[in-house]
Amino acid sequence: MRIVEVQQRKDLFDKAVNVFWKQWGSEQNYKFYENCMIHSCQTKDELPRFYIALIEEEIVGTYALLRNDLNSRQDLYPWFACLYVNPEYRGKEIGSQLLQHAIEETARKGFGNLYLSTDLEGYYEKYGWTHVGEVYGVDGGSLKIYTKSSNRE
Repeated sequence: MRIVEVQQRKDLFDKAVNVFWKQWGSEQNYKFYENCMIHSCQTKDELPRFYIALIEEEIVGTYALLRNDLNSRQDLYPWFACLYVNPEYRGKEIGSQLLQHAIEETARKGFGNLYLSTDLEGYYEKYGWTHVGEVYGVDGGSLKIYTKSSNRE
């Protein structure tokens, strides 16, 4: 398996947009995902970035590093978002490899911590993430915030 930034594989751009959108989007927001990903491929800034996990050119997983995950904690960044593993490939530690890759990218980009928000119970703790509080989404609901150090020296 290889994990690459979408901007490094523009030949897979349309497929990547579809995978992110089908998993995280809705009928009304395809253009939102497409536009976010287009601009992530054009910026010279470290964020945002979208990543795909490939096995024999098939996209089997995704994640993103973002400035904001559309929540109330605008003071924290970068955010880990859009973790997805194709159901056929679950149970093969692809999710943990994507999490580790994100931590390494966070360090490489010069950030000391990575954050995520979720309603999952028990998943991220298995990988050393620490629950540090609550965050509110645009719908008013709350989610847990987790963080992990990138061990950047």
